[in-house]
Amino acid sequence: MPDVVFPLDSTRRFVDQDLVGHNRWHPDIPAAVTVRPGDTFRVHCREWFDGAIHDDDSADDVRDAPLSTVHCLSGPIAVEGARPGDLLMVDILDVGPIPQEDSGPLAGQGWGYTGIFATQNGGGFLTEQFPDAYKVIWDFRGQTATSRHVPGVSFTGLIHPGLMGTAPSADLLATWNRREGALIATDPDRVPPLALPPLPQDAVLGSLSGADFDRVAAEAARTAPPRENGGNQDIKNFSKGSRVFYPVFVDGANLSVGDLHFSQGDGEITFCGAIEMGGFIDLHVDVIRGGMETYGVAENAIFIPGNVEPRYERYLAFSGTSVTLDGEQRYLDSSLAYQRACLHAIDYLTTFGYTPEQGYMILGAAPIEGRLSGVVDIPNSCATVYLPTGIFDFPVEPSASGPARIDPGQGVPRSTF
Repeated sequence: MPDVVFPLDSTRRFVDQDLVGHNRWHPDIPAAVTVRPGDTFRVHCREWFDGAIHDDDSADDVRDAPLSTVHCLSGPIAVEGARPGDLLMVDILDVGPIPQEDSGPLAGQGWGYTGIFATQNGGGFLTEQFPDAYKVIWDFRGQTATSRHVPGVSFTGLIHPGLMGTAPSADLLATWNRREGALIATDPDRVPPLALPPLPQDAVLGSLSGADFDRVAAEAARTAPPRENGGNQDIKNFSKGSRVFYPVFVDGANLSVGDLHFSQGDGEITFCGAIEMGGFIDLHVDVIRGGMETYGVAENAIFIPGNVEPRYERYLAFSGTSVTLDGEQRYLDSSLAYQRACLHAIDYLTTFGYTPEQGYMILGAAPIEGRLSGVVDIPNSCATVYLPTGIFDFPVEPSASGPARIDPGQGVPRSTF
């Protein structure tokens, strides 16, 4: 096993660890540890809500999930000699649930969860159709996930970090805050909001304290969206064997990682659509001098996917176009087209006996494939959702005999405000 450079104790809260990570982006958050180019090391990662979500049959914890506290990130990890303009090359050598703990109160200790967030607390991709909070608990057996809340489904997890990235420069941070602030100003009272501005409340900033803490907390960017530094990209194929090239914006690069997922469908459409967990990740790092200019990677990481994804032979694909549910035509709106494809898949699954919420959870957590299938044929963009038929323990394809009927079980726990 590689040396653990960022250890976490599962019995202690994120802010009570010997090494405290962070939940905001800022160039002045000090590096917690330093590694060298060519080093291989292990990092422990806490589940993104630091244990606020429980293995039970209530969705109250998802309804009340403290969004101001996320994401719990391990780092920053400085890479000796890395300079602005370089590319940081990171290999994911291994990633998995909390080592040697197959049961316990934390997600990653033999279980994980998927949540549909309430519109009043973050929402999701289909929040207009699913405005309330829901939760599904998934149990792990080796690499397989099953759930008491979604019977008839099992699949192999494609484990990956939802979030990894380098620290922004001061100029890049200012750019984020300026452009996202301008977006918020177009509709400041929108629910859910258009973007998340800096929020000192619940900020965790590593070893910073006093006046430095207060200054950084007021400026630091939230970790919810992906940005030029990588960040919360939620790419399901970014798994074991992947190699990623991050732009370096500050001395040392200051790499951070967290938000581990046991599995996820393309898009993580419920917002907490992956199977969330804590665990570990083994990394190897190196530096390409001047790589940002040499390869034209001035913003947004590029990566080579690993080769460990589960393989399914058959898929049932659903398409959607950029027309709203009430019949309004939109111009090449690919996001709307993907929403419609997802809704078509959910409607289809209800014919077998699933509730709409169970169908939504399947699309969020199982290894579905989402594709932009047509983006040039005005006025309709076309998106498709590929649902692997092999994840079901009953025939899910259309047939002359009609859909099989399954017992939906206890269903998905729901909570309302």
